[in-house]
Amino acid sequence: MRYAAIDIGSNAVRLLIADILEKNDNTIIYSKNTLLRVPLRLGDDAFIDKHISESKFQDMVKTMSAFRNLMDVYKVSDYMACATSAMRDAKNGTTVVEACRKTAGVDIQIVDGGVEAQIIYNSYLNGKMDKNKVYLYIDVGGGSTEISLFAKANLVASKSFNLGTIRILDNQDQPETWDEMRRWVKEKTKGYKHIYGIGTGGNINKLSKLANEKVDKPMTYAKLKALYDYLNTYSLKDRIQELGLRSDRADVIIPASEIFLAIMKAGHLANIVAPRVGLVDGIIQTLIDKNFQK
Repeated sequence: MRYAAIDIGSNAVRLLIADILEKNDNTIIYSKNTLLRVPLRLGDDAFIDKHISESKFQDMVKTMSAFRNLMDVYKVSDYMACATSAMRDAKNGTTVVEACRKTAGVDIQIVDGGVEAQIIYNSYLNGKMDKNKVYLYIDVGGGSTEISLFAKANLVASKSFNLGTIRILDNQDQPETWDEMRRWVKEKTKGYKHIYGIGTGGNINKLSKLANEKVDKPMTYAKLKALYDYLNTYSLKDRIQELGLRSDRADVIIPASEIFLAIMKAGHLANIVAPRVGLVDGIIQTLIDKNFQK
């Protein structure tokens, strides 16, 4: 059995096809079969013009048609497609969704920040949360940042902020949003002595790899700050040519670092773990929960 997850983000569009396996103890697990990433950068249109341009509109439909064909070839039995911040901001977002449904045969849900956060942390905390620990779960995307606080295995608070890497690069971030995010983190984390940071998204995954940290090995605030300073010594061109970063990663990794550092400082987080999962992983887990409810 195979499920598919489609993440239509502000920076890139992703397709994950996963093999669904039932273990001897009747628990359901999945393994990643195929992962594709197309850097459409819908946020460049959505955050500046509040409208998806005709060229990116057509690229989006073509991408969904390709994803639909791949899902058919892989004989996917269930799928879920979620669009996030860029499509939320674009006035013609629903028109794009309708075109993808009619032309490509892909049904897309434009999800709000709260639902996005819930799907994302479902990918990692499900069955892994220590009831004696407090977690601050941070997902930094191209258009928004979702932050969720967990204590005693319960969700205490969650909020989405219109602060993301593409939005910052396009100078569409507001100082008030930065201040609001810092205040929210300070207020929600006060009273907790030890808070464990969990970071998701392509940028924190890459930062963790650049720091030579293994999955689930914490990266300290000091190490992240040092890595950020190091990356800043290189021009965009040199980050691509000398450090080997993809062109659509080399620019966004700087504002992503700034967001993570701001949150860690506001919440007094000593370190952060990058489990290297994201929205597509959460979507697969959501499909498993839906189809295998006991």
